[in-house]
Amino acid sequence: MAAAACLAPPALADPLPAHAAAHPVAAAQPATVTDAASYAGVQAARLFAATRQATAHQAGAARVVKYTIRPGDSLSAIAGRVYHDSAAWPVLYWANHSQIRWANVINAGQVLQVPAKPAKIPSAPGQLGPAPAPIAAPAPAPAEATAVTPAYAPATTAAAPATTAAAPATTAAAPAAAPTVTYSGGTPGGSFGQCVMARESGGNAQVMNSSGHYGLYQFSASTWVAYGGSAASFGNASVAQQNQVFANALAQGGQSNWSAYDGC
Repeated sequence: MAAAACLAPPALADPLPAHAAAHPVAAAQPATVTDAASYAGVQAARLFAATRQATAHQAGAARVVKYTIRPGDSLSAIAGRVYHDSAAWPVLYWANHSQIRWANVINAGQVLQVPAKPAKIPSAPGQLGPAPAPIAAPAPAPAEATAVTPAYAPATTAAAPATTAAAPATTAAAPAAAPTVTYSGGTPGGSFGQCVMARESGGNAQVMNSSGHYGLYQFSASTWVAYGGSAASFGNASVAQQNQVFANALAQGGQSNWSAYDGC
């Protein structure tokens, strides 16, 4: 019995209860968002971030860029710079219609609003500029006087005196008609230049319309000077001078100065 007592294992000081042994404690798990309060907090944070992003997008869309027109500019040329699409010029026209009456009549120094390019480009206005002033037709020559012979005249008046039988040479001919200013010769740019001249002035080299545009190609005063024209000759320039300024404009600004408005 002494040997049995020595070999028996020592008793535990605080043994586990029977129910604890039957149900062992699970290992600790990492924390997860499972309760309602934590879920609501996550949702609120996401909503706040989405609201800030939408507000920033709206603020960016609300900003309107401004552009100051330079000599030689056209709406299509400006659209090519700001939108990389010259065909989007109606967006600029309708956004600034309060200060631009005609699409092809803009002046250096005007400040345009440049809105964001829409998904659909609006249609162009039906008329791009004022109609050229009509060319006055030469006055018709007065009809020559016709002598009327009465059915009966006294013998003393049957023949007119020799000195009055013929009208003086200075009054026999009709007055000469005013010289015509119409030009139909060659132009810089070939068929394109001919088209612009026909659309803008009808070939009238000295026409000045109501908006202050002048000549075969209807230059404004600022554009005329910007492409090498003399300010003193604006309004009375020769055809050769007008062709030279038009050639300078084509070389520096391209056909877009006219093509968007004249359809050439």
